Amino acid sequence: MKIIIAPDSFKGSMTSLEASKAIQRGIERAVTSPQLSVIPMADGGEGTVESIVSILGGEILERNVLDPLGRDISAVFGWIPETKTAVIETAAASGLPLLKDHELNPDESSTYGTGQQVQYALELGAERIILGLGGSATVDGGTGFLRALGVRFFDEAGLELAGGGNVLGAIHTIDSSGIEHRLRQMEWVVASDVTNPLLGEEGAIRVFGPQKGVTEAQLAVFEKRMEHFAQIVEKHTGKGRRASEGSGAAGGFGFALHSFFNPSFQSGFSLIAQLSGLHDEMKGASLVLTGEGKVDAQSLYGKVPVGVGRIAREHHIPVVAFTGKSEGSIEKLSSEGVSLVFPIVDSPMTLNEAMKNASTLLEKAAERLMRAFLLDK
Repeated sequence: MKIIIAPDSFKGSMTSLEASKAIQRGIERAVTSPQLSVIPMADGGEGTVESIVSILGGEILERNVLDPLGRDISAVFGWIPETKTAVIETAAASGLPLLKDHELNPDESSTYGTGQQVQYALELGAERIILGLGGSATVDGGTGFLRALGVRFFDEAGLELAGGGNVLGAIHTIDSSGIEHRLRQMEWVVASDVTNPLLGEEGAIRVFGPQKGVTEAQLAVFEKRMEHFAQIVEKHTGKGRRASEGSGAAGGFGFALHSFFNPSFQSGFSLIAQLSGLHDEMKGASLVLTGEGKVDAQSLYGKVPVGVGRIAREHHIPVVAFTGKSEGSIEKLSSEGVSLVFPIVDSPMTLNEAMKNASTLLEKAAERLMRAFLLDK
């Protein structure tokens, strides 16, 4: 019996690799000598580095950077020396998981730390950057990232600006002469499942701002700042990228990448599925096991379980999605190839307890599922 194990991370409790190992342990307790294909998945957010490095080989490096609020932290990125490829996820240095709810500060939060990671990659001789844009805590339009790479922003009085989303409306001129030429020659692959434009009802502020701390009353203010920023950048670069697919990703970070470099934007899930050969691995499989921390109506919009389900559907293979929490109307998941949503919590417990014991709960859930699956054989 061939079983594909391809979960996303369970955010805040397990990486996709840890989740994969928990599922594997559960299967091995229920099935004698199973044929397993383990493919940790991600969508460009948390877990992207670990997933790609586990697929392509290489190593995970750790360096000191600044978090979204300018505090010193240690963050990881992937390095594949054979191809001189660095794998960086915005979530590692500039992500929501680094901040407590009361620390969300869209005025001050910056992507500077992610730019520092790119500088470290440059020192290693990187010729290719795979950059995942999911999970950012910022709406700074990528200005922090650009500052770390040598770009300078000035207000109308000629004073240099630094900060987060609060500087966007004050920028008057830009000096990008400090960007090292190797950064412009480098191959940039941006992994993001967000296709939104920079501005408007479907843009970076109105759709994603609230999760980063933008209040309802602040939405119009931040939108106006971002529009001003777009005008200044377009004047400076001669490029009109505000409507480009993915410009609204990571609080406008996608717009900065489109404007100052020549990136290839790809679906994070599709990129990892391609690198891992997920389509080919499906051949001959009897069952596919995936999952994520919460399955809800948003799962239909490009999240890993649905991506896995759609591929498995082509091969007529049933898919079970493990989850810590199932919420809202999820009936449409079945039409996307997800046969069953399987909660891992097996008794009353608090959210903190569930997250603390997620690995054990997932392992037990995988064992229960497989024992039930074998009853039909």
